[in-house]
Amino acid sequence: MTHNPIRPWRDIYRRKSRKIHVGNVPVGGDAPIAVQTMTNTLTSDASATIKQVLACAEAGADIVRISVPDVASSAALKEIVSESPVPIIADIHFHYKRAIEAAEAGAACLRINPGNIGKPERVHDVIQAAKDHGCSIRIGVNAGSLEKHLLDKYGEPCPDAMVESGLEHIRILQDNDFHEFKISVKASDVFMTAAAYQQLAKATDAPIHLGVTEAGGLVSGTIKSAIGLGNLLWMGIGDTIRVSLSADPVEEVKVGFEILKSLGLRHRGVNIISCPSCARQGFDVIKVVDTLERRLEHIKTPMSLSIIGCVVNGPGEALMTDVGFTGGGAGSGMVYLAGAQSHKLSNDEMIEHIVQQVEDRAVIIDTKLAEEEAVDG
Repeated sequence: MTHNPIRPWRDIYRRKSRKIHVGNVPVGGDAPIAVQTMTNTLTSDASATIKQVLACAEAGADIVRISVPDVASSAALKEIVSESPVPIIADIHFHYKRAIEAAEAGAACLRINPGNIGKPERVHDVIQAAKDHGCSIRIGVNAGSLEKHLLDKYGEPCPDAMVESGLEHIRILQDNDFHEFKISVKASDVFMTAAAYQQLAKATDAPIHLGVTEAGGLVSGTIKSAIGLGNLLWMGIGDTIRVSLSADPVEEVKVGFEILKSLGLRHRGVNIISCPSCARQGFDVIKVVDTLERRLEHIKTPMSLSIIGCVVNGPGEALMTDVGFTGGGAGSGMVYLAGAQSHKLSNDEMIEHIVQQVEDRAVIIDTKLAEEEAVDG
């Protein structure tokens, strides 16, 4: 919910996919696009991993993936799952017993590559464990770990090889009468990733998990992911996303939501619209925005806030946001509420006053949403 109305020319028509569930989170169909991340603690250190899972969930993560490479990690997983407020995906490679143990420990989903699990009977055992314990499965295809026969066929990693790998793995699951799966075809190259996902979207109705793998550090990885995922999401492709950054997993969640918010696909927290600042600014825009981003992290209610340094674009932007502040002169500016000019305010008072206005507006929006849900219910 935001004061800025959605226009028809902004509508994104999402690809029709089957709906599955990752724990209590619906994926695909008409479900909201889910944001996930992955812990980078040692899974065997249950307390450290739980702490990171909780931080990611607080940042908005719908799902958290955890690597389960060894017996010690399997042993810790049950405690981690029991303490997690969000569904846990167990990331499995090569060791089919780890997948079975993860299902028994309560993982909501198993991320596997059926081709590297081993013999057909081992794949069958993993699928049976998923059936027995209500797990879904994600088929995870990566350009960096394609099967030898596909590399021999195509000569190098490419979209065709990635999609063929994914479809082969889909057939393995379907041959075992398992249909609660989603799929990803990731590469570190944006062009390869986008081309592979476009082909995949036409070849299957399975829910699609989006990601540009090994995207890089916080800045470079954010840009690469925004370009790659943003374009695919704009085309209606994608049911879950993960922004892969060499950074704190919480940052992955934040960037993921910002990508979805920029496309109008998810609305969570305060969307700050601010100018880059220039000599016309009536206050230190960069410092104020940095402070407000930190002070408003606790707001989960979807709403918009404009912070503009001068009257060139400030009033126009403020008319389209829930709360706005436009710099003026003589050490003061104008406050806008619900798109209407409200009152003047001293620059010295702006931080505390804006935080209060946003918090008050959040209460109003939450109350209205609750009333609408009560009527609908």
